[in-house]
Amino acid sequence: MPRRCRISSLFAIVWSPCDLRRSGCAKGYDFVLSGRPTIAIPFSGSSMTQSQTHVLSGVRILDFSRLLPGPWATQMLADLGADVIKVEQPVVGDYSRHNPPNYKDSGVYYNSVNSNKRSITIDLANPEGQAVAHKLMGSADVIVESFRTGVAKKLDVHYEKARTINKGIVYCAITGYGQDGPLSRVPGHDLVIQSMTGLMGMSVDREPLPPVPGFQAADYAGGAVAPTAILAGLMRKQQTGEGCFIDLSMFDSLFYMCNIVLTSGMSRLSGHSGEPAMQPWGGNPRYATYLCGDGKPVAVSLLEAVQWQQFCNFIERPDLIDENEGPEDRHTTHGDKAPIYKEAIESYCKAHSRDNLLVKMEAEQIPICAVFTPDEALADENVKQRGLVEYIDHPVDGRIPHLTNPLDRTGLTIDRRTPAPRLGQNNDDILTELGYSASERQEFLAKGVVPS
Repeated sequence: MPRRCRISSLFAIVWSPCDLRRSGCAKGYDFVLSGRPTIAIPFSGSSMTQSQTHVLSGVRILDFSRLLPGPWATQMLADLGADVIKVEQPVVGDYSRHNPPNYKDSGVYYNSVNSNKRSITIDLANPEGQAVAHKLMGSADVIVESFRTGVAKKLDVHYEKARTINKGIVYCAITGYGQDGPLSRVPGHDLVIQSMTGLMGMSVDREPLPPVPGFQAADYAGGAVAPTAILAGLMRKQQTGEGCFIDLSMFDSLFYMCNIVLTSGMSRLSGHSGEPAMQPWGGNPRYATYLCGDGKPVAVSLLEAVQWQQFCNFIERPDLIDENEGPEDRHTTHGDKAPIYKEAIESYCKAHSRDNLLVKMEAEQIPICAVFTPDEALADENVKQRGLVEYIDHPVDGRIPHLTNPLDRTGLTIDRRTPAPRLGQNNDDILTELGYSASERQEFLAKGVVPS
């Protein structure tokens, strides 16, 4: 029996699909054999056109997830060439379809995490719908779901069922707190997960009521770890033939990434004081935000002594340079010097408009940068030159922007993205690939098993 894998760590694997033999559901795939590895060419029904074979070409991922982090994770895998089939609830679909703001018709967020996928609507509460899902499970290499603990079993799409259908399946169950433990049945929303990792409690000595974070760190921690876990599962399947159950907890994933947040606490766990604490959260005046003369904020990162010396000399304040400063001072409050440093930085920033200050800092290569609004970030010259926003043609919304995969420059991702699918857009194609006749497909439609 395959081992159950609890995977939370983040590491990088580039996997080349080998030995992708499917049990009973290989039709629609042509396998080009050239010794080892075996390269699988996607079936003609795929919505993606590729100029070359990519690392996950020929790998099918059945995606029951919605919102975050599952769809972000499976889009990453789709960008690497996988055929991702998004299984959605009839009528409503993925709840993120309804998140504001919208383009002409569809949601901006929904489009940002669901490109390069196909959509099928299945009523999983219906036994006939479950039978269709089981057939899909038999054709898949990977299953991703983000149901609350116990729901997958209720819908009969759980790992044990999947494994009876497809012994080598890599099954990734994403939840807030994992499949077991005292919080396993608590809904996994980002804010409450962040609040429990220690991340939001770093500044309670200065701000008793922590602000709501500006980034969904728990969601994206789970979304970042999931592809790594899935690639590791596929690698092990290639090596041993075994599938894998991945109990992927958003909390576990973010907690693992809080190694800096937890440094003082871990020091105390081993009997030490935990002091002085590392200070990358506003306690260090040389690593903080300041307002310029026009009221616009900038971020200051003058951690290293060499950068601080450069800045002090530039503003003609060499008296602020401490010749005895060492690397151990980098992430401290700087003690008695802190108010002096803060006043110097604050005064200089207030003496300039933000844009004027940025021109000076860029010319000197001093790491003081703008705190951009979202609109400013999208329009930034660095974003343009790095090609971080691309445009794709949507059949209803027209030409819409999409954030470029950061691996695009490596050649690992597909050449051209397809827009996020309409709800149930690929029902008929996918059912046909599974071998259902025209009359069976029509019956599913009439019964609401696989509605349009």
